[in-house]
Amino acid sequence: MKSSLTLSLSSLFLLAGVLGQSDSDPIQYTPTHNITTIYGTWSSGSMNVVTGSGFASPSNVSFHYPPTTGVSYSLQSLADPNVSLGCSTEDGYYELAQYRMSGNASNPNCISGVMMWAHGTYTLQPNGSITGIPFGDGYMQVEEACGALSNFIQDYNDTELYTSWGISQGTLPNSNTNTYILQMYQYNGEPLPEQYQVSTTPIMLPTKPLRNIPSGSAASDIVLSKRNGGDRRSAGVGVLVAGVAAITTTSLLL
Repeated sequence: MKSSLTLSLSSLFLLAGVLGQSDSDPIQYTPTHNITTIYGTWSSGSMNVVTGSGFASPSNVSFHYPPTTGVSYSLQSLADPNVSLGCSTEDGYYELAQYRMSGNASNPNCISGVMMWAHGTYTLQPNGSITGIPFGDGYMQVEEACGALSNFIQDYNDTELYTSWGISQGTLPNSNTNTYILQMYQYNGEPLPEQYQVSTTPIMLPTKPLRNIPSGSAASDIVLSKRNGGDRRSAGVGVLVAGVAAITTTSLLL
């Protein structure tokens, strides 16, 4: 298990490569970047996963389970008059929230789910990529319906790298309501799910470390009960088992 404040070597190499290209390969921004601002909050699918206090509670390392899976990103500019001080060398602050499920082709009942939250500072690189450095207080909850450890929480503090992004106009799912759509591409070129604009004002928790992580110590798992029905860390594996009928046997991220 890696330290909560230690970035993976692969993340560091990827980030170094991006920074090395920043000056030599500046991007020419087009209408796909300027059709509207990237700042604000975005959410995929049914838009039930949204960053902020409605998704994560870092003070007690818990989550509030949304009714469907999805991904959400918020970005705040330093030009925002509400931004807090102390981020003078970066473009601003980011927060991410993800809830995903995966099926098992050989045993449809053995599904898994992951809740993930992190925040930190980000930079819009000259080559068009986005890099994010976490504060070090992120965490994730992993639930395995058939795993030896069926439900546990561990630190999550990977460097974020998105090689490119663009914004288009479209409509909300199952609706004729016009909206903006953010498309981001991961470090390996794979697209994230399309995200719809939730708000031009970022919906975020305070832009500073929100829980104490001992410096230099290894991340320790918080093992939860197999049938976790308490409010503190949501509904547990029972939520996943109940969701079998709602997903296929392939990996889902709506």
